[in-house]
Amino acid sequence: MKLTKMSHACVRLEKDGRTLVLDPGGFSEADAALGADAILVTHEHPDHFDEERLRAALEANPAAEIWTLKSVAEKISSAFPGRVHTVGHGDTFTAAGFDVQVHGELHAVIHPDIPRITNVGYLVDGGRVFHPGDALTVPGHTVETLMLPVMAPWSKISEVIDYVREVKPQRAYDIHDALLTDLARPIYDNQIGALGGSEHLRLAPGESASL
Repeated sequence: MKLTKMSHACVRLEKDGRTLVLDPGGFSEADAALGADAILVTHEHPDHFDEERLRAALEANPAAEIWTLKSVAEKISSAFPGRVHTVGHGDTFTAAGFDVQVHGELHAVIHPDIPRITNVGYLVDGGRVFHPGDALTVPGHTVETLMLPVMAPWSKISEVIDYVREVKPQRAYDIHDALLTDLARPIYDNQIGALGGSEHLRLAPGESASL
């Protein structure tokens, strides 16, 4: 499996000539979802869900489909009948040849005064990759590669470190990093790497790794 990190929270997975894209939002490249055979969206926030990017991908590939939660599906399903699938915690499905399990229900708490929205994470191919969206969801399953939300308005570094410790992946790659400056990256790299208990890695946007 080939993993390509796009900007912020977007990840592209390629296997057997097919491409699965997760969270091609507004902080990611305009063409982040193009070429996808299947797209997974974790929640409705614009840095994860961008309707224009999804429409472009589905129009470019008439066979492409989307799996997402209800709040996102409602916004785009009418334009692409039969191609947008609603999922929730506990569901399993196959998308572009990838086996996917859905974990989680709610976005992390941003502030007590802000109502929590729904959020789901996706466990791909039996735990080879887990993308939690905007939550520190523990899937209760062995995870080889954790896509780690490294910096967000709703988290602090101690929570990120404890999340890596609890999931216990073989490796953790940073995502959700558009707000993290290059000046601060060494602090996060050093502390998560030293304290998380798993190999901590980072890819630049557009850079790939083999899993």
